[in-house]
Amino acid sequence: MSTSSTRLPEGRYGRSSDRRADRTLKVVGGVLAVLFTALIGWFGYHYVAQNEISAELIRFETGEDAVKVHLEVHKDAGVVGWCTVRSQAADGAEVGRADFRFDEDDTRVDQTVTLRTTSPGSSAELVGCHAE
Repeated sequence: MSTSSTRLPEGRYGRSSDRRADRTLKVVGGVLAVLFTALIGWFGYHYVAQNEISAELIRFETGEDAVKVHLEVHKDAGVVGWCTVRSQAADGAEVGRADFRFDEDDTRVDQTVTLRTTSPGSSAELVGCHAE
Protein backbone atom coordinates (compact mmCIF):
# COMPACT_ATOMS: atom_id res chain seq x y z
CA MET A 1 0.00 0.00 0.00
CA SER A 2 1.34 3.44 -0.85
CA THR A 3 1.15 6.60 1.19
CA SER A 4 -0.43 9.62 -0.44
CA SER A 5 1.27 12.96 -0.14
CA THR A 6 -0.62 16.07 1.03
CA ARG A 7 1.58 18.35 -1.03
CA LEU A 8 0.41 19.66 -4.37
CA PRO A 9 2.37 18.66 -7.44
CA GLU A 10 5.23 21.07 -8.12
CA GLY A 11 4.55 23.68 -10.79
CA ARG A 12 0.99 22.55 -11.45
CA TYR A 13 -0.94 25.27 -9.56
CA GLY A 14 1.60 28.07 -9.44
CA ARG A 15 3.39 29.12 -6.32
CA SER A 16 1.72 28.02 -3.11
CA SER A 17 2.43 31.35 -1.43
CA ASP A 18 4.54 34.39 -1.78
CA ARG A 19 6.13 35.08 1.60
CA ARG A 20 6.65 38.77 0.90
CA ALA A 21 2.99 39.32 -0.08
CA ASP A 22 1.82 37.34 2.95
CA ARG A 23 3.94 39.46 5.27
CA THR A 24 2.69 42.69 3.67
CA LEU A 25 -0.92 41.60 4.08
CA LYS A 26 -0.31 40.69 7.72
CA VAL A 27 1.29 44.06 8.45
CA VAL A 28 -1.48 45.99 6.69
CA GLY A 29 -4.13 43.91 8.49
CA GLY A 30 -2.45 44.52 11.84
CA VAL A 31 -2.23 48.28 11.27
CA LEU A 32 -5.90 48.42 10.22
CA ALA A 33 -6.93 46.39 13.28
CA VAL A 34 -5.03 48.78 15.59
CA LEU A 35 -6.58 51.84 13.91
CA PHE A 36 -10.08 50.34 14.12
CA THR A 37 -9.61 49.53 17.81
CA ALA A 38 -8.36 53.08 18.49
CA LEU A 39 -11.36 54.54 16.65
CA ILE A 40 -13.82 52.44 18.66
CA GLY A 41 -12.03 53.47 21.87
CA TRP A 42 -12.19 57.14 20.91
CA PHE A 43 -15.94 56.95 20.19
CA GLY A 44 -16.53 55.08 23.45
CA TYR A 45 -14.57 57.62 25.47
CA HIS A 46 -16.46 60.56 24.01
CA TYR A 47 -19.81 58.81 24.45
CA VAL A 48 -19.25 57.75 28.08
CA ALA A 49 -16.65 60.06 29.64
CA GLN A 50 -17.45 63.29 27.84
CA ASN A 51 -21.21 63.03 28.30
CA GLU A 52 -21.45 65.56 31.13
CA ILE A 53 -25.23 65.70 31.40
CA SER A 54 -27.93 63.05 31.22
CA ALA A 55 -31.53 62.85 32.33
CA GLU A 56 -34.38 60.47 32.91
CA LEU A 57 -38.08 61.19 32.45
CA ILE A 58 -39.72 60.00 35.68
CA ARG A 59 -43.38 60.72 34.90
CA PHE A 60 -45.65 63.14 33.07
CA GLU A 61 -49.17 64.52 33.40
CA THR A 62 -51.12 65.60 30.33
CA GLY A 63 -53.51 68.54 30.15
CA GLU A 64 -55.46 70.54 27.58
CA ASP A 65 -52.66 72.95 26.66
CA ALA A 66 -49.61 71.69 28.59
CA VAL A 67 -47.78 68.60 29.77
CA LYS A 68 -46.04 68.58 33.14
CA VAL A 69 -42.84 66.53 32.97
CA HIS A 70 -40.85 65.33 36.00
CA LEU A 71 -37.16 65.10 35.04
CA GLU A 72 -34.20 63.79 37.01
CA VAL A 73 -31.00 65.31 35.62
CA HIS A 74 -27.50 63.99 36.41
CA LYS A 75 -24.56 66.21 35.53
CA ASP A 76 -21.09 67.18 36.62
CA ALA A 77 -20.89 69.96 39.21
CA GLY A 78 -20.82 73.38 37.59
CA VAL A 79 -21.89 72.12 34.17
CA VAL A 80 -24.60 74.08 32.40
CA GLY A 81 -26.80 72.34 29.87
CA TRP A 82 -30.27 71.78 28.54
CA CYS A 83 -32.63 68.90 27.86
CA THR A 84 -35.11 68.73 25.00
CA VAL A 85 -38.60 67.36 25.72
CA ARG A 86 -41.39 66.79 23.22
CA SER A 87 -45.03 65.78 23.35
CA GLN A 88 -47.20 64.00 20.82
CA ALA A 89 -50.95 63.81 20.32
CA ALA A 90 -52.81 60.50 20.15
CA ASP A 91 -52.47 60.46 16.35
CA GLY A 92 -48.65 60.80 16.59
CA ALA A 93 -48.40 64.45 15.57
CA GLU A 94 -45.92 66.52 17.56
CA VAL A 95 -47.82 69.13 19.57
CA GLY A 96 -45.01 70.57 21.66
CA ARG A 97 -41.22 70.72 21.92
CA ALA A 98 -39.04 72.79 24.24
CA ASP A 99 -35.53 73.02 25.70
CA PHE A 100 -35.20 73.31 29.46
CA ARG A 101 -32.00 74.78 30.87
CA PHE A 102 -30.26 73.37 33.95
CA ASP A 103 -27.58 75.65 35.39
CA GLU A 104 -27.60 74.64 39.06
CA ASP A 105 -24.30 73.63 40.66
CA ASP A 106 -25.78 70.36 41.98
CA THR A 107 -24.86 67.04 40.40
CA ARG A 108 -28.45 65.80 40.62
CA VAL A 109 -31.40 68.04 39.75
CA ASP A 110 -34.94 66.78 40.34
CA GLN A 111 -37.34 69.19 38.64
CA THR A 112 -40.85 69.34 37.17
CA VAL A 113 -41.10 71.43 34.00
CA THR A 114 -44.16 72.51 32.01
CA LEU A 115 -44.22 71.94 28.26
CA ARG A 116 -46.78 74.09 26.45
CA THR A 117 -48.66 72.26 23.68
CA THR A 118 -50.76 73.39 20.72
CA SER A 119 -53.41 70.73 21.42
CA PRO A 120 -53.85 68.05 24.10
CA GLY A 121 -50.75 65.87 24.27
CA SER A 122 -50.98 62.19 25.09
CA SER A 123 -47.29 61.51 25.73
CA ALA A 124 -44.01 63.07 26.73
CA GLU A 125 -40.57 62.06 25.50
CA LEU A 126 -37.08 63.09 26.54
CA VAL A 127 -35.29 63.68 23.24
CA GLY A 128 -31.83 64.29 24.68
CA CYS A 129 -29.56 66.45 26.81
CA HIS A 130 -26.55 68.57 25.86
CA ALA A 131 -23.89 70.38 27.85
CA GLU A 132 -22.62 73.81 26.83
